[in-house]
Amino acid sequence: MPHIESNILQVERRIEQIDIKGQYINLASAICLSGHLNVTELHAQYTQNIAQNDTGSVLQIGVDEAGRGPLLGSVNVAAALLPRAWSGLIEEQPLKDTPLSILTDSKQLSEKKRDILYPLVQQYAVGHIVADIPAAVIDQINILQATMLGMRLCTEVLLETLTKHLDMEHKRFFEVLIDGNRCPDLDSAKLVKLGIEESALDCQAWVKGDGRHTSIAAASILAKVSRDKTMYALDAEYPEYGIAKHKGYPTRAHMEAISAHGVLAAHRRSFAPIRKALEGEH
Repeated sequence: MPHIESNILQVERRIEQIDIKGQYINLASAICLSGHLNVTELHAQYTQNIAQNDTGSVLQIGVDEAGRGPLLGSVNVAAALLPRAWSGLIEEQPLKDTPLSILTDSKQLSEKKRDILYPLVQQYAVGHIVADIPAAVIDQINILQATMLGMRLCTEVLLETLTKHLDMEHKRFFEVLIDGNRCPDLDSAKLVKLGIEESALDCQAWVKGDGRHTSIAAASILAKVSRDKTMYALDAEYPEYGIAKHKGYPTRAHMEAISAHGVLAAHRRSFAPIRKALEGEH
C-alpha cells in the first residue's frame, strides 16, 4: 500500500507558559514538542470494526524519558501509540515477525540497534510525541518536576491530537503507561473538554516498564535517540568537552573538561557538580 503523505499529520508545539496546579508559570526556556499522527492508521486500527470488537476502543500510550542523570542538556520525554496488535507485554511477543521485533528497553540495546529502531518506530507508530525539556527549565523546577511535566505534556498533546481524529461518540478508553513509579498530574479539566472523562483514562506507573511493555519500549527509543542527537549537536559545537562519548553524564573526562574549559550554558546549574564548579570560578 503506498504511503499517503497527506494522512500524516505533523505536530509541533512550543510551550512558554504552563499551568501547574492552578498556578501559571513563565518557563525559563521554551519546551518544544514534535511528532506526528498517522490518521489513516488511527482509523484502521482504532475505529474500524469497533462495534464488533470492544478492545478496539482501548488505546495504550507508552511514555518514557531519557536524560535524568546527566549534568548537561535537556531531558527528553516521548509518548507513543503503536498499532493495536503490536501493543502488549514484550514477553508475549506481540512484535514477533514485525519490523520492530528487536524492540525492548533502549538501555538493553546497542546504540546501533537503537539507531535502526528509531526511524522504524517513527514510521510504524500510529502516533508519537517527543518533548525536549531544556536545562533552564530543569534548573527552574528541578529534574523530577521537569520530567513529570514532560510526561504530562507529551501525554496531553498526543491525547488532544488523537481525539481530534477519533469518533468520540463511541466510548473510548485510554491507558497511559508510564515508565517509573509515579504518574504525572494530568490536567483532567482539559481532558474532559477533549471528551475524555476521568473514568475513561487509566494512568499506570510501570517500574522498568520499558522492558515490559512494547509501547513504553517504543517511547524509550524515541526519547533516548532524540536526546543523543542533541548531544551530538553540542559535541560538534564544543568538541573539547568530549560530549559524544559521555553524553553529559558525570564521567571523569566530563568533569576534567569542565575544570579546563568552564561551564556551558547547557549545563544544569542546579546539579551539585556544576554548582560547585561555578563556585570554584568565583
